[in-house]
Order: sequence, then structure tokens, then C-alpha cells
Amino acid sequence: MTRIYKLVSRADWKAAEASGVFKGAEIDLADGFIHFSAAEQVEETAAKYFAGRTDLLLVAVDAVTLGEALKWEASRGDALFPHLYAPLALENVARVDPLSVGADGLHDFSDILE
Repeated sequence: MTRIYKLVSRADWKAAEASGVFKGAEIDLADGFIHFSAAEQVEETAAKYFAGRTDLLLVAVDAVTLGEALKWEASRGDALFPHLYAPLALENVARVDPLSVGADGLHDFSDILE
């Protein structure tokens, strides 16, 4: 089973919990799909786009639960990244973990990536 990951602000996730669905962050809404990363991509994504942010959660989803709305498409460095072309129903979320930030400004993914 393939787990994919979404970095989400606490505020965006709180709104998703209230509505029962995550429609995406600002960049997702602008691009027309929800950006995810595979396990081997998520740390670089965090460092590149979210360095130093202390308000992040790591949302883990089993890719198979998303069906045909999930597409693997070329992105950074021509690597295939998972993109969800539908809102994320919270029932498809396997787990949500807070991300701590080290003194180096990088997020600590130890013990939460599968």
C-alpha cells in the first residue's frame, strides 16, 4: 500500500475538520488539484516550500482510497508526484501528525513516515 502525504497548516486542517472535507490550500485551489508527495519526496517538499513553519501537520493518506481522482504527474525534476483532482474526504485520511521544527529550520519526520 502506498502512502502519500500532504503538508497542511493547522488553520486549513481545522477548517477541513469542521466541513468534513479538505478542498486544498491556496496553492492547490489555484492549480486545480491537491498537491501530495510520496514518502521519499515529502522532506524535500517541506524544506523547499515550508522551511521554518511551525504551524504544519503531516496528513497521511493511503493512495488506493482515492481512486481515479489521483494522478501521478511529472513535477519537480520530472519526478512523478501524486495530485488529487477532487476534494479529500477526511474518511480517507489514515493519520495526521504535527511537525516539529529543529534548530536548523527543517522539519522532523522521524517516526511518522511509513
